[in-house]
Amino acid sequence: MAGINHKQATVDRGARMLRTALGPAISTLLQDPSVVEVMLNPDGRIWVDRLSEGLADTGEMLSAADGERIVRLVAHHVGVEVHARSPRVSAELPETGERFEGLLPPVVAAPAFAIRKPAVAVFTLDDYVAAGIMSADHAATLREAVASRANILVAGGTSTGKTTLTNALLAEVAKTQDRVVIIEDTRELQCAAPNLVAMRTKDGVATLSDLVRSSLRLRPDRIPIGEVRGAEALDLLKAWGTGHPGGIGTIHAGSGIGALRRLEQLIQEAVVTVPRAMIAETIDLVAVLAGRGTNRRLAELACVEGLGADGDYRISPAFSEPDTTHVSGEPA
Repeated sequence: MAGINHKQATVDRGARMLRTALGPAISTLLQDPSVVEVMLNPDGRIWVDRLSEGLADTGEMLSAADGERIVRLVAHHVGVEVHARSPRVSAELPETGERFEGLLPPVVAAPAFAIRKPAVAVFTLDDYVAAGIMSADHAATLREAVASRANILVAGGTSTGKTTLTNALLAEVAKTQDRVVIIEDTRELQCAAPNLVAMRTKDGVATLSDLVRSSLRLRPDRIPIGEVRGAEALDLLKAWGTGHPGGIGTIHAGSGIGALRRLEQLIQEAVVTVPRAMIAETIDLVAVLAGRGTNRRLAELACVEGLGADGDYRISPAFSEPDTTHVSGEPA
């Protein structure tokens, strides 16, 4: 026990030292609860992304020397090398959990980095309704989808709040008695389910595909994933469609049909022939977010109805006349 306490004290001390070494400007911004992400551009400007306001220039400047010092400091702290032939540092800061992406020349003109904070609070679907981001009917549909173990894709562009909405859906999952196995690259998803296993990838050790396959041997009821971004899409689709429904995952896309097309593209990293029928049968609902800051909104809530006679996806808005939208064409 004494050894464990000593190790934890060492980790805590290291985390405090790292936060102090980041400097007063960066540390102060990271302590601001409204700040989601802190970014240094090569020109020395420090930008922030605030949950309620979006991107803003802080007016603060950081010298190239200080920027390089921070990138090298983080690299040292997580035990990786950074130099001209390996100028990128991608890491999760210990203890505090911020996601750090840092770059040095020659891939940038001067040091640059982004520090993304983990979610400090989980917003509920009721919070979304109160904020005017979605309607009460949308929230009710999402609750019913979670309760009925529908497979849900949360789509949107960068900084539209995909992870935040996913956490709101996971808050609904936590009300069930299901065993939940979460898979992600970085620590972003939060679920209060009492029967929970959270897995994260590690470069050179375990990929998302590895963890999806491993999760199947952990007796999961649901397998949420942080972001579907590669060939693991096929493994995940098989898992969700055969014995483990009720999945939730995020994907970069600007529309319901775009999310399905994007899923096709990712699956093509694993196989040549895309199993459209499997996609149409497995994905039940696509929630599409748009806008940033105070302009964030649920732009689309699409039910996947299956495939038409011509093999194209048929989707319909969650609230509209019963006629079905027939979509075809190139991937979004």
